[in-house]
Amino acid sequence: MRVSVLDVGSRTARLVVVDADSGAPLPVHTAKWKLRLGEQVEPGGPLGEESVERLAHAVASAAATADRWGAGRPLAFATAVIRDAPNRQEVLRAVAARTGVWLRTLPGELEAELTFLGARRWLGWRAGPLVLMDIGGGSLEVAFGRGRLPDFAVSLPLGAHRLTHQYLAAEDPPSEQALRDLRRQVRHQLRDVAARIRWEGPRTAVATSRTFQQLARLAGEEPGRHGPFVDRTLRRSGLREARERLARLPAAERARLPGISAPRAGQSLAGAVVGHTAMKLMGVKAAAVCPWALREGILLRHIEDGPQWWDELAEDGDPVGAGKAPLRVATS
Repeated sequence: MRVSVLDVGSRTARLVVVDADSGAPLPVHTAKWKLRLGEQVEPGGPLGEESVERLAHAVASAAATADRWGAGRPLAFATAVIRDAPNRQEVLRAVAARTGVWLRTLPGELEAELTFLGARRWLGWRAGPLVLMDIGGGSLEVAFGRGRLPDFAVSLPLGAHRLTHQYLAAEDPPSEQALRDLRRQVRHQLRDVAARIRWEGPRTAVATSRTFQQLARLAGEEPGRHGPFVDRTLRRSGLREARERLARLPAAERARLPGISAPRAGQSLAGAVVGHTAMKLMGVKAAAVCPWALREGILLRHIEDGPQWWDELAEDGDPVGAGKAPLRVATS
């Protein structure tokens, strides 16, 4: 059985095609399309026609690619940049009308739950009680659990792109006052969640997402080209040093550092602030860097629970109506 998942984020749309006959999602093909929606849309703002056209082109191309690889229509979802848009429904209907693919926008708590599942399957039961942290462009997901799925899952508006826009966009590099304001906001948002995690006392902490992977590389861990089976650990002390290093540099110079890609250089500092503050408040000294995250969690639920669970996620409207004409799209 071949299955595919399409992840539409603020920067890219990424397709993963897997073989699932073994019970694990084993990748056979990946592809991505540049979107850069975050450069055109303010956090929580509406998507304009140009963004919708770019999005529809990427979704149509991904669907055609999945079909060529024998995976059928992809399990397609969009993260915070579309989930938080005030014209979300109109955008989803416009994309569906032009491509025949209905994008799901998953609640943040469900994203945390599915990411936890991916991390649990990767690390195994020996990890014991597990706390998960995942930094995206628009949100931070935190989850804790002792079993297959978490007992506690939350999504907070602490994404790296969102916070860069709100606190660090005025100066490059940012002022000390801007960084203090950012840390204060992160501590405020995380206070209750961190208290819950400390009370639970996890045995293992795990960090997922491209942001954490790049920060781990900057902190001295092995590069991604060495493969997913290399153990990588992000230590809080190393993340603090990485944060301080990033804070001294403008975005263009950050992109020259090990692991920091040019597209993410601007938001890497905010990601480091969120990651370090979260680890400190939760009492986490080190976190395993996990290559499996939300996409793998979706694929695992599809393999283990059957396709009906995905079909039931109709919070944004009935997929039967996906062929209707779009209602309206914000003009640029």
